[in-house]
Amino acid sequence: MLYIPPRWLPGGHLQTIYPSTFVRKPVVAYRRERWEAPDGDFIDIDFVDGQPGRPLVVLFHGLEGSSDSHYSRALMAEVARRGWHGAIPHFRGCSGEINLAPRFYHSGDSAELDWIIRRLKLRQQDLVATHFYACGVSLGANALLRWLGESQHQAEILDAACAVSAPLDLAGGGAALGAGFNRLYTWVFLRTMRPKCLAKLDQFPGLFDREALLSARDLYAFDNIVTAPLHGYRNTEDYWDRASAKHILHDITVPTLVLNARNDPFLPEQHLPRTAAPEVVLDYPEQGGHVGFAAGGPPGRLDWLPRRLLHFLEGRSESSFAAQAEAFHG
Repeated sequence: MLYIPPRWLPGGHLQTIYPSTFVRKPVVAYRRERWEAPDGDFIDIDFVDGQPGRPLVVLFHGLEGSSDSHYSRALMAEVARRGWHGAIPHFRGCSGEINLAPRFYHSGDSAELDWIIRRLKLRQQDLVATHFYACGVSLGANALLRWLGESQHQAEILDAACAVSAPLDLAGGGAALGAGFNRLYTWVFLRTMRPKCLAKLDQFPGLFDREALLSARDLYAFDNIVTAPLHGYRNTEDYWDRASAKHILHDITVPTLVLNARNDPFLPEQHLPRTAAPEVVLDYPEQGGHVGFAAGGPPGRLDWLPRRLLHFLEGRSESSFAAQAEAFHG
C-alpha cells in the first residue's frame, strides 16, 4: 500500500503536527484493567473487546502517548470495526496516574514488554483468538523491535509485528530533536515529563537532581538526569547506543514491518538502516512525517496507517501459515 500524502499537507512538520492535533480521532470504547507488574508496581491496559475467534492486536504507544493518542484511537477503531480484540498497555506513569516504583519507561524497555506480551498470550488463548499481533509506535516501536531482536525465536509467540516511526538510531534522533524547529517537539515532551518527575521526587526524595531536571532544555539533558540512571544506563550516550533498535534488526525472526517516513523530523533519512533480517520488511515512504500519514481531503483522515498495518499483519501471517502447511504436506 503506497502512501500518497494530501497535496494540502506538504512537508514533514505539517504531516507530523496536523494529524496529531487537528484531525478528529474516532470514538473507541475501551475497558480498563490494572495489572500488577513483577516489581510490585502497576500498569493500566485498555482493551477493545472483540468477537471469539478473531485476532488480538496489542499496541505499544510512543513517548508520553496513551490509548487516547491519535494513532491509538485510529488503530483500535479499525480493530473494533473488524470485530478483533485490541489491547493498549500504558507505560509506567502514562495512564493518568503516577506509578509506584522508582522508575518510568524507556526506548529499550524490552523486559517490560516481555512480561506484558507473555501475559497477553495467555489472554489470547482464553479468547480463542486466531492470531496474536503486536504493533509499536515511536518509542514503543523501538522497544518492540528490541524485544523481537533480543528474544529471537522465543518471540514467535507473535504471528507478526509492525513498528511505526521507530527512533531506530536514538543518537541520530536525539540530535535532530535538539536543533532548530524540532526543539518544539522537545518542549512538548518536557512539558508533561517534568511534572511526572517532580511527583516522582515527592515519592522518592533525592532520586535525581531536582534543579538539574528543571534546567534541562533538551532530551539529551533529560535522559542524562532521569532516564539513563533510573533504568540502568551510565549516561545518555550509553542509553542512546544500547537501546537503539538498529543493532538488532538482523536478529528478528518474526515477520515484521518497519515503517518510517523519510521526512520524519524525529529521525533524519540518513539514519535509517538499509538492511535487516529476511523476515523484516523495511518500508521507507518519501513522506508521512512522524506517525502522521494523514489521508484524504481537508480536514483529513487517520485511516491509512491502520489499514497499512493490518494489511501487513494479515498478509504475512497467512503467507507464513501457508508455507508451513506446504512444507508439512511436502
